[in-house]
Amino acid sequence: MKMCGFPFWKQSFFNAVYGNVVVGSWENVRSADIDSRFSYNGWLAGYQASFDTAKSTLTRNNFAIGYATDDFILHTNVNDGQEFCGTIYQKVNDDLQTAVNLSWTAGSNAARFSLAGKYTLDKDTALSAKVNNASQIGLGYTQQIRKGIKITLSGLIDAKNLNAGGHRFGVGFEFQP
Repeated sequence: MKMCGFPFWKQSFFNAVYGNVVVGSWENVRSADIDSRFSYNGWLAGYQASFDTAKSTLTRNNFAIGYATDDFILHTNVNDGQEFCGTIYQKVNDDLQTAVNLSWTAGSNAARFSLAGKYTLDKDTALSAKVNNASQIGLGYTQQIRKGIKITLSGLIDAKNLNAGGHRFGVGFEFQP
């Protein structure tokens, strides 16, 4: 199979539809995928679907809509009609960014909630933090070593089970030309 797509541009409107194209016999195809994105004057919308050809069923059915400006993003999505999510991001100033996320799964009374922030100390250094309603605390430190090379140290701590272990720590490297 090959991926192909066709983009369509007109002023501030963009639409792209991508899907699998069958090369060979139809009997060998197990799924067909499609996704589409639209944008107009800051409004964004997208749809993604997968169809299992062997079972003749829709296996993925996701929809998202949002609004974006230079310093504010509002995003909502529904995944398979079961998971509902919403996110608000705001760039408060050149040094501080914040975000709030809320999600809920149908059939469950438990909502998930998280707060995050990123503070830029200087042009080469940033601190980030995240906390959620499961009492997980994420911390990150990013340092630009030199132009095109960054290192990130991060950790995720389970505050409900401090003595139980299972905390995560990581190191990441970013290389740009």
